[in-house]
Amino acid sequence: MVTRIHDIDMYWEETGEGEPLLWLHGGMGLGTDWMHIYKESPPGYRLVAPDLRGHGRTNDPESRFSFRQCALDVRELLQQLHINRVKAVGLSGGGIVLLHLATLEPALVERMVVVSAPPYFPEQARAIQRSFSPAMLGEADLARMRDRHPRDGQLDRLFEYTHAMGNSYDDVNFTPPLLSTISAETLIVFGDRDFLYPVSMATDLRNAIPRSYLWVVPNGGHGPVFGHDAPRFVETSLSFLRGDWSASNRQSNSR
Repeated sequence: MVTRIHDIDMYWEETGEGEPLLWLHGGMGLGTDWMHIYKESPPGYRLVAPDLRGHGRTNDPESRFSFRQCALDVRELLQQLHINRVKAVGLSGGGIVLLHLATLEPALVERMVVVSAPPYFPEQARAIQRSFSPAMLGEADLARMRDRHPRDGQLDRLFEYTHAMGNSYDDVNFTPPLLSTISAETLIVFGDRDFLYPVSMATDLRNAIPRSYLWVVPNGGHGPVFGHDAPRFVETSLSFLRGDWSASNRQSNSR
């Protein structure tokens, strides 16, 4: 489905029935990437999965990307869908968008799982962002990227977005006072072998977000939710989103 959001035509898909669950993909990803993790729509949820600005079937006529603008786009999409309270999962760049959404409008997000999303870009990530190029991908991966982002010049613009991130300091700058405004119960997921973001950043998020939990995936890289990590992530994330963790805490505190 496609709807007009601000200056873009945003594409999104919905599947399943129940309470709304927002899925936000990572950089150079698609809304449908959730299928590589959950395999089928999580039971009991109406899954809403947009392609973010400039990705997949969502255009970006001005070719000016920011995570904050993506959050504003997503907020408008939820308003058009008459969703005023949502649970959400955000992966990498999608997690950054989710942090923006949860700070822009705290009441909108009930619970969220934020995977491999930093409060700011460290220099080790900026160095990779500035130099990221098609030459760093194998031919097979590059061909898949072109299939996923097929419009003329689209893949080149996505690389340009990444290069610009390496020199941007205001879009991803979640200070502890800002993070403290998040009211959503938050599960922070980090791999302890993330080549972009040191695991200490996960601790920073945990210390700053009031109602938060931290899951460090042993020997996990960036986005440790695919492949052999997927089954455990599915089990853990759905348990958290159901509220099992907060219910368990309430029971422990009553003893």
